[in-house]
Amino acid sequence: MKHPYPVFRTAALVAAIALAVGTASTTMAADQAGKSAGHPGTTQGEMRYMGPPSGVNPNAAKRAPTPPPMTDAEFKEAKEIFFQRCAGCHGVLRKGATGKPLTPDITLKRGTEYLKTFINFGSPRGMPNWGTSGQLTPRQVDLMARYLQHEPPKPPEFSLKDMKATWKVIVPPEQRPTHQMNHLNLKNMFSVTLRDAGKVALIDGDTKKIVETIDTGYAVHISRLSASGRYLLTIGRDAKVNLIDLWMKKPTTVATIKVGLEARSVETSKYKGWEDKYAIAGTYWPPQFVIMKGDTLEPLKVVGTRGMTVDTQEYHPEPRVAAIVASHQHPEFIVNVKETGKVYMVNYSDLHNLRITEIDAARFLHDGGWDRTQRYFLTAANKSNKIAVIDSKTDKLVKLVNVGHIPHPGRGANFIDPKYGPVWATSDLGDDKIAVIGTDPVHHKRYAWKVVRMLKGQGGGSLFIKTHPKSHHLYVDTPLNPDSKKSQTVAVFDIRHLDRGYKVLPIAKWANIGKGPMRVVQPEFNRAGDEVWFSVWNGKKQTSAIVVVNDKTLKLKAVIKDKRLVTPTGKFNVYNTMHDIY
Repeated sequence: MKHPYPVFRTAALVAAIALAVGTASTTMAADQAGKSAGHPGTTQGEMRYMGPPSGVNPNAAKRAPTPPPMTDAEFKEAKEIFFQRCAGCHGVLRKGATGKPLTPDITLKRGTEYLKTFINFGSPRGMPNWGTSGQLTPRQVDLMARYLQHEPPKPPEFSLKDMKATWKVIVPPEQRPTHQMNHLNLKNMFSVTLRDAGKVALIDGDTKKIVETIDTGYAVHISRLSASGRYLLTIGRDAKVNLIDLWMKKPTTVATIKVGLEARSVETSKYKGWEDKYAIAGTYWPPQFVIMKGDTLEPLKVVGTRGMTVDTQEYHPEPRVAAIVASHQHPEFIVNVKETGKVYMVNYSDLHNLRITEIDAARFLHDGGWDRTQRYFLTAANKSNKIAVIDSKTDKLVKLVNVGHIPHPGRGANFIDPKYGPVWATSDLGDDKIAVIGTDPVHHKRYAWKVVRMLKGQGGGSLFIKTHPKSHHLYVDTPLNPDSKKSQTVAVFDIRHLDRGYKVLPIAKWANIGKGPMRVVQPEFNRAGDEVWFSVWNGKKQTSAIVVVNDKTLKLKAVIKDKRLVTPTGKFNVYNTMHDIY
């Protein structure tokens, strides 16, 4: 009996030859068919698959209206103005968030004259009066009105490789001091954003003198302190992160990185045992965040945030990363994803097996802060007119609280209400309301996560509200209100007698710096809680100042003037920022 293997091998060989011959003849036929159809190398089957008629009714496809003409130079200038002044509210792709959508399907219907009027005069709901304030010339107002009717240009992506190409360690960790080498009172130091200068000023809270100005990214949005208080981190709207070592003889930048094209948030790890180990930065474009080494800013992990919205569950191409805070309950960063309305609880204990708990909140998440126990994170979903309450211990949504129009709390304000106990407050961009929310589910359960008071302030256009555990005053700014009487003053409430309304402090008048828009922005307390500082934010070529008020008497205490104070905006006291006191 013969072994079957030779038979099998012979049969397989015959089949292989037949297949090869058949394939060759089919390919030749296909090439001929492709040539005759004008598509060499494409088979008839492929042609039949790729070329069927579309099911779209041709009458439903409309020709887009023609936008007003612009030269290449005009388009370039308008693009730069939009990215510097407008993208933060309206989005890079102009799909809207805090600001309204400005896509061509909307703007072309409005027309140039309507858009010019809106840009020129602004609105009480938070749109700055770019023209009448002098920030844009009449020519630039016309330029922007025409630009908004064109399709928005899409910027490129920004990968880990791109980040590493920008990353610089100027002073390696092993070459840095092991203890503080200067005699500065770091706990009462202020980091002050010099917006248009691309710098921060370190100001001694005791002497009211500038210690140092440090080059940073453009329009620094926030300064954050590491858990140890040694490192100051800043992030510009151009997505440049600076790591500043406050222990050096002369505080200076020791590492930098660019994490994208536009950004607003940075934070460091604060959970016990993880202090200073990691830093995180979130970007507006591309929509993503990156976790970095805390002492060098080496980028380690990039996570994109594109996805579905919490309400209609539709795909959004630009869900920007807004506020980020460090949890005190777990080794986690809490990341607000703006347009989709999701809060990410990002556990950094194992970056190779990153665990993210995704919490559905409400769309257009922006800023927020802790309650007084640092367990509950209260954050504004501004265009949804809600405050989302997140329990950082259980990683769950507690409540969505309805508030006023476009809440914008900054980090909010914690205080003890004489009637309702512990509360947290937010002011609004879109109206004059100030919502006071109960935050004690243990001893004041009936008031917890409810609006217990709705105070009336000066008007819309508020960006920040502030108090301090040692103060009995609540300060509310209105820098984006188009009425200069409101944008140049602040309202102050007596927490002990909230029903009596507010007093108005003439901050810009006290500054005595001459002409200009002089927007008064962001109250910030010193460490002791007996002074509150205000920025008088003037034009780039005009004199600006910082006004210091005695919190006990509500009288002027000092005015800080210096030619280096170019467009001061945000101020961050080292101790208060380090310990999340607000």
